[in-house]
Amino acid sequence: MADRKLRIAVVTETYPPEINGVAMTISRMVEGLRQRHVVELIRPRQNRQDSAKTGPTLQEELVRGFPIPRYPGLKLGLPAKQRLLKLWTKQRPDVVHLVTEGPLGSSALSAARKLGIPVSSDFHTNFHSYSRHYGFGWLQKTVAAHLRNLHNRTDATLVPTRELRDTLAQDGYQNLQIVARGVDTALFHPGKRSEELRAQWGVAAGEPVAIYVGRISAEKNLPLVVRTFKAMQAVNPKLKLVLVGDGPVRAELQRQNPEYIFAGMRTGEDLAAHYASGDIFLFPSMTETYGNVTVEAMASGLAVVAYRYAAAAEHIIHEQNGLHAEFGNEEQFVVQACKLALDMSRVHKIRVQAHQTMLKLDWQNIVDEFEQALAQLAVKPEVRHVTSNLQPATDPNLG
Repeated sequence: MADRKLRIAVVTETYPPEINGVAMTISRMVEGLRQRHVVELIRPRQNRQDSAKTGPTLQEELVRGFPIPRYPGLKLGLPAKQRLLKLWTKQRPDVVHLVTEGPLGSSALSAARKLGIPVSSDFHTNFHSYSRHYGFGWLQKTVAAHLRNLHNRTDATLVPTRELRDTLAQDGYQNLQIVARGVDTALFHPGKRSEELRAQWGVAAGEPVAIYVGRISAEKNLPLVVRTFKAMQAVNPKLKLVLVGDGPVRAELQRQNPEYIFAGMRTGEDLAAHYASGDIFLFPSMTETYGNVTVEAMASGLAVVAYRYAAAAEHIIHEQNGLHAEFGNEEQFVVQACKLALDMSRVHKIRVQAHQTMLKLDWQNIVDEFEQALAQLAVKPEVRHVTSNLQPATDPNLG
């Protein structure tokens, strides 16, 4: 914990009630920091009714933004360097934390650098990987170079896993530091299982359910969910598929597969009940930096099948608390899922272990790590860039 009260400016282009992993994660961090410090939250105005909140420990500054193509519910913040220079000259933060790398984040970095304020950043989203799914694949190298340049201008880039740290280090990123992600194990819990909800899905007692939760969009590799489920259903005809979420390809996917259950966007207790009412979680996405849904599914007591990277590599012990497939190996992904469809007693054992594993990822511990990372920059700006948190993956101190 920091030994003094800090003023922390958090700059993000997404925040609740927007629904995505980045918004959820940073809102948790902000709420935790507010218990000990003052947070100045800078974000785009989400709609005409959106108004800035001001209190003793949270002061919002809303800026202009514009919708992201194909993501009408999300916005990029417009550059606001002059506004931030004025704001931070009047009341200087101890540290600036950049959550996203859009125009607002870039301008905030420039303003902080001009004023000599320490800056940290999060690496949340593989935008350079997303680009190929939205017709901008030709920009992939340009976007990757922009992200690397932006993060290397900050004093620390926070990443959630050792794997991602090592990958980014190989790509030329500097000053990388691991701060894990948490999961709400009180909300996402096997006890939220609802037989009433399962009955609405047309599932009889004891019949299995495969479930996907997340954006229904091109970058999530949903054709493999469909292919995998069909193979699973061939060996266990009673199996049903539930897809929770919304996105640009939902209408077409639903048109092609009307027999599947499309539950739409769910939040809070309703989302928790949907998770826990499934049995096997299919997550074949290959564009995650972490994958919050993986740990939410495990906390909810689901047997997860995922590629071995990001959160799955960090937390799944193969065949004990979940199943891995090698990254990009579709055949292996299908085979692992079919193994579960054939043996529901095995599914039950994995579900129990998955929940137990997640109990260690308490959000309070994660907020403590985040706070310490920011406090180190705030109190010792003179040692910035002198040392790096890069260590080989075999370092025994990493656990």
